[in-house]
Amino acid sequence: MKSLADIYAKFVSAVSALQSPFLLAVRLYWGYQLMQTGLGKLRHLDKITSFFQSLNIPLPGFNAHFVAGLEFFGGILLMIGLGSRIVSLLMCVNMLVAYWTADHEALTSFFSDPGKFYAADPFTFLFVSLIILIFGAGFFSLDKVIATRWMERKAG
Repeated sequence: MKSLADIYAKFVSAVSALQSPFLLAVRLYWGYQLMQTGLGKLRHLDKITSFFQSLNIPLPGFNAHFVAGLEFFGGILLMIGLGSRIVSLLMCVNMLVAYWTADHEALTSFFSDPGKFYAADPFTFLFVSLIILIFGAGFFSLDKVIATRWMERKAG
């Protein structure tokens, strides 16, 4: 039985070593996608403002600028791994608002029809934002560099 436990421990260690490369890949791919989405919104702020008005979002002009900037600059920050948890928290709120306003039926079908929930546009960005919020940016990030230097200064 000891050898089975040793094999399992080695397996867990090997899989755990994939955490930071996985988080890097997630941040790079979805950060880029988020940046592109934000850029599209920045280029068409008039259309986004009109869309937000149609959804009865308060201050549609301000919120169009805010969301476009959040997605564009937040995507860049996620790619480099800077302020990742803060950006992810803001993106979680952003995607929940998107569900509430633009995909309300998908949101309310979370239990009754999960397929509708995860097929909705905000799902992937919400899911990725939750991953980064909970697990952080990983080893290959500016967050890690800053945290390491901060700990070195604190210790020394």
